[in-house]
Amino acid sequence: MKVRCSLKSAKVRDKDCKVVRRKGRVYVINKKKPKMKARQG
Repeated sequence: MKVRCSLKSAKVRDKDCKVVRRKGRVYVINKKKPKMKARQG
């Protein structure tokens, strides 16, 4: 999982990406391509 300053760049790469908030952190999750996982903060 990548830790990024901006998750906008992680989200635009694939149309299946979803941005979710968990425990005060922002995550990008992608069921079809787990490689796209990213976290902010």
